[in-house]
Amino acid sequence: MKIAVLNGSPKGDLSVTLQYARFIQKKFPQHELKVFNISQTIRHLESDEKAFQKIVDEVRTSDGVLWAFPLYFLLVPAQYKRFIELIWERGAQDAFKDKYTAVLSTSIHFFDHTAHNYMNAICDDLGMRYAGSFSADWTDLLREKERAQLLLFARHLFEAIESHAPTSRSYSPVTRGTLDYVPGSVAAKVDAGSRKVLVLTDARDGDANLKRMVERFRQSFSGDIEVINLHDVDIKGGCLGCIQCGYDNTCVYGDKDGFVEFYNTKVKAADVLVLAGAIKDRYLSSRWKMFFDRSFFNGHTPKWSGQQVGFIISGALRQIPNLRQLLEAHAELEQADAVDFVTDEYEDSAQVDALLQGLAERLIRYAGEDYVKPRTFLAVGGRKLFRDDVWGRLRFPFLADHRYYQKHGVYDFPQKDYRARATNAVMVLLTKVPPIRKDIYTRRIKTGMVKPLQDVVKKK
Repeated sequence: MKIAVLNGSPKGDLSVTLQYARFIQKKFPQHELKVFNISQTIRHLESDEKAFQKIVDEVRTSDGVLWAFPLYFLLVPAQYKRFIELIWERGAQDAFKDKYTAVLSTSIHFFDHTAHNYMNAICDDLGMRYAGSFSADWTDLLREKERAQLLLFARHLFEAIESHAPTSRSYSPVTRGTLDYVPGSVAAKVDAGSRKVLVLTDARDGDANLKRMVERFRQSFSGDIEVINLHDVDIKGGCLGCIQCGYDNTCVYGDKDGFVEFYNTKVKAADVLVLAGAIKDRYLSSRWKMFFDRSFFNGHTPKWSGQQVGFIISGALRQIPNLRQLLEAHAELEQADAVDFVTDEYEDSAQVDALLQGLAERLIRYAGEDYVKPRTFLAVGGRKLFRDDVWGRLRFPFLADHRYYQKHGVYDFPQKDYRARATNAVMVLLTKVPPIRKDIYTRRIKTGMVKPLQDVVKKK
């Protein structure tokens, strides 16, 4: 049988992910895995519809499709995202319908679940038969056990195609809203003072609601705030995955475009940052994804520390919790405060007006109070994952990360907590005595946990 392998790495044949597909091909020579370097050639596919149609035709005549990609910023690379948009823009969905499909990714398991959720939903929206996914650590191919698991994954896909196995659907179609948002007048305006408020948007001609929401938000302020459309920013292309920035945070694009200067002088300098976008398929636009991907020149370090962040979204965000989690995670990982999401999913425009006004007021208030919500698992787990890997196998090539982590105390390994280690040693020894162990677990442990907190409450 023939499997169309849609390679999402901008590095093409030098893709780590592609080596996993090559290994499958070697072990199953009776099948043809035909590779198409989607991300590497996305500019050509955008400009040449015949080249795009050639890939669509290959998909149409294939027995199955393998979506293969590295994770970039909690999702697929921007170039891959753009290809997915083109499928709908050029009416090519029918070529994918009823095709058996699977997802193969490589990463360090940092938000691989959100990337897989996204791709599963895209496959469901295309009417494909989703036969499973395989999220590999980028070094798994070096280990015999993981190679065996990879081959089982491939075998399951081939057998599902051969037997016409039934497949389940995980995601319902997204229902588009019907509100034609018409903003009302602004009664009381917010004084931002000396704080820099920056709104980033990707609104195009067809994004009427988003444009009006951004304008209504802008009018909520007594003074001028800066609104920048990402389509007006000089961005020559997406992240290339070259990791040249790993040494000293210098992007390979250099002065070939204006993104680094824009990011450093505008985005990082803002006190309040508002991200405004329209939902395209199950995410924001590929332009937004390019913005996130290109910010990787900063490495795995926080870039929005202490900033207040708001989101203005046009589209069915409530129906796509995966997207909301992605955006919340991004803000948390950047050590920013995600204040709120305002969408156009309401019955009347007055509700949207009130929410936009409230967002403006809270952004400025929280900025004045230096308020940042405690981080959740999204950031705590992510930080520890990178802490361990940058300390270990990723120290090279990410030397810039390593220097930052050393300077800012990110290497907070538990073995450095000598007080806890001493307490554990004593308590473990005491629990070896049955009467003491019983007394600790039946009488003392609950009061012992809460007593230090009660002391604080009494003193304060």
